[in-house]
Amino acid sequence: MQRAEWYGAGTAVGVGLVDVLFCGVGRETRCLRWAEAAAEVAFERCPPLRPFPVRKGKRLAPGWWWSATTGRLVHYGSAAMRLHLMLLDRDRRVSGIAARPLELRWREPDGVRVHAPQLMLRLVDGQGVLADCVAGRELSQRQRSVAAVLGEMCGAVGWRYWVLGPVEPVYRRNVAWLSGYRHPRYRGSQQVAAALQEAFAARTPLEEGVCGIGDPLVVLPALFHALWAGRLAADLSVPLHEGMPVWAQVAP
Repeated sequence: MQRAEWYGAGTAVGVGLVDVLFCGVGRETRCLRWAEAAAEVAFERCPPLRPFPVRKGKRLAPGWWWSATTGRLVHYGSAAMRLHLMLLDRDRRVSGIAARPLELRWREPDGVRVHAPQLMLRLVDGQGVLADCVAGRELSQRQRSVAAVLGEMCGAVGWRYWVLGPVEPVYRRNVAWLSGYRHPRYRGSQQVAAALQEAFAARTPLEEGVCGIGDPLVVLPALFHALWAGRLAADLSVPLHEGMPVWAQVAP
């Protein structure tokens, strides 16, 4: 995916003067200073502060993505957000995902600014990430201004801020196909999982390895699940086909 990180390019905002709103226990709205909340609150477990609205003329209505990472539904409000939820759900560095769980408020010379990042991620090393998804390759001036300020806010508390942009079409279609097999029910039996690791211990054409194990109707769903989960690997920058090399992934 195209990912841009933003640091220190905008209006200086004292992190001690930034407030954050979020839903606490019982779904009551709480307000804390950002520096305190970033260190103490598990935002990845918080519900959306507000649902995404339905907008006339949009091809995709707000909906819910079942996350293989968390085993829970994650809300999305746009096609770009749904795309990146799918990609992040497959990212092995990500351990937690939440949709719009917080809203940041800070004061600038011309008044109070408010921004609710579309996504909050928790990485496996414990670091927090705020992210927004954009459809185009060029950001508006307002988006750049907000991104620069959020980059400063996140950097000040040891977090990161990402702007998630367009994704190469072939890779997007391949991951979309594999996402249909993300649920654990497609993993197959322990025998099939072990056979896949053995058959693809070295780079082997997909069809050759599958047919060497057994019935493709049984083996293929397990193979696609293993490709989604990262236990098997393939070059997803080219269209999936029966002759493409597949190989076992070394565990991180």
